[in-house]
Amino acid sequence: MVRIEETGTLGPEIGPLAAEAGSQGFAFMERLQRDWAAGANRFDREGEAYYTALLDGRLVGIGGLNQDPYLGDPAIGRVRHLYVLADFRRAGIGRALVDRIVARARECFVLLRLRTTTPAGAMFYERLGFHAVEGKNVSHVLDLANPDVPRFG
Repeated sequence: MVRIEETGTLGPEIGPLAAEAGSQGFAFMERLQRDWAAGANRFDREGEAYYTALLDGRLVGIGGLNQDPYLGDPAIGRVRHLYVLADFRRAGIGRALVDRIVARARECFVLLRLRTTTPAGAMFYERLGFHAVEGKNVSHVLDLANPDVPRFG
């Protein structure tokens, strides 16, 4: 069974996830590591959190929640850097990470935004209740007070 943990560290165990993501053309894992090392984003502002998904003690996924850096509104959150190793997808790990992120977001934010660039990512988030929108730096939103109501980004 997968265990989702909130953590305040980004250690070397992220290496396999970063390598796989990079080989698939996803630069966000490299950006995560760079921003963490520079102190630019450590998921430590009000309402923010960084989660790991562990299966039998092995890191198989990550995901975070930030104040949306593109809006400057502390009432709007953003799903960041969600990634699950390919061999562990379709096993509920991504859903467990997003469920934890959404639960935390409900405590601090009124709207949750994200950006995915793949059709598979879009379908995944839409199955979890996010609504597709068109906008700069956003592809999907979830109104945390009224999750069934589509909103513009």
